[in-house]
Amino acid sequence: MNRGGRVTSNTVRWGVLATGGMAARFVEDLSAMPDAEVVAVASRTEASAKTFADRFGIPRAYGDWASLAADEDVDVVYVATPHSAHRAAAGLCLAAGKPVLCEKPFTLNAAEAAELVELARLHGTFLMEAMWMYCHPAVRRIAELVREGAIGDVRTVQADFGLAGPFAPDHRLRDPALGGGALLDLGVYPVAFALLLLGEPERVQADALLSPEGVDLNTGMLLGWPDKGATALLSCSITAGTPVTASVTGTAGRIDVPDGFFFPERFVLHRDGKDPEEFLFDGRRDSLHHEAAEVMRAVRAGEKESPLVPLEGTLAVMRTLDAVRERIGVRFPGESHGG
Repeated sequence: MNRGGRVTSNTVRWGVLATGGMAARFVEDLSAMPDAEVVAVASRTEASAKTFADRFGIPRAYGDWASLAADEDVDVVYVATPHSAHRAAAGLCLAAGKPVLCEKPFTLNAAEAAELVELARLHGTFLMEAMWMYCHPAVRRIAELVREGAIGDVRTVQADFGLAGPFAPDHRLRDPALGGGALLDLGVYPVAFALLLLGEPERVQADALLSPEGVDLNTGMLLGWPDKGATALLSCSITAGTPVTASVTGTAGRIDVPDGFFFPERFVLHRDGKDPEEFLFDGRRDSLHHEAAEVMRAVRAGEKESPLVPLEGTLAVMRTLDAVRERIGVRFPGESHGG
């Protein structure tokens, strides 16, 4: 790999920074890809890294992040730490010239996100948020149909993502120091879905139920695009299991995603005056290999960002999440005004 991130070999060698559930899922999906290999893992402790490495047959285990960033055999780093550590972890790797795929939410706030983007551009290094929804074939097809005008001009987007819990006060989802709450962990999906179709909103309204710790337990959002005549009604919760559905309505039809809108196996297109069309997608629908494949395609091509998950889109999502937190009064340690 050349400094800045161009990979010239057929096999892309991954380093994984973290050893939690998302890291495990990602490594499992990479193992099924013939052109991908995980060669190193890092954690804050050598014991955790060694346990993870033994579990997945990874050759090298590091008890610190810097060693992974400096490993010349690592072509791309996947950052799967809690999002409160994304700025530090991804920044370390970018400064070392390593391409980075960083889990969502990209950072705690838009200011941190902008710092990572600036750092990537300074070092000429590839950077992408792990917004796997944007790489999913079904979601890409939905966006394509909307762009083609299949449902006319979009007027409303509805989407929800809620988990029933309950989550104990000491759970990471309720820890302000870890960026806890429903919004950043779950609400990022409905927000990103709406922005994929309509761009950054001009107006943001929100209301929420907050926990005693000061994170949001249940949040409703109303986003507005007055110039487009469009609105989005979105919700997220860690106190109620919602259907996790989405619907996009336009002046000439509607697209319904009946289940798991951010990794759907099917959706239905309703065109005015025509019979409904069902779109079906084969394969394991919750696989992360689509985003991994996009990263590998981009770094082989010498690209610095992905057209499927552009950095400006990531920044727009983070600015919108900041605006929601400003409306509902959620601040994380060290912040003054949500960012």
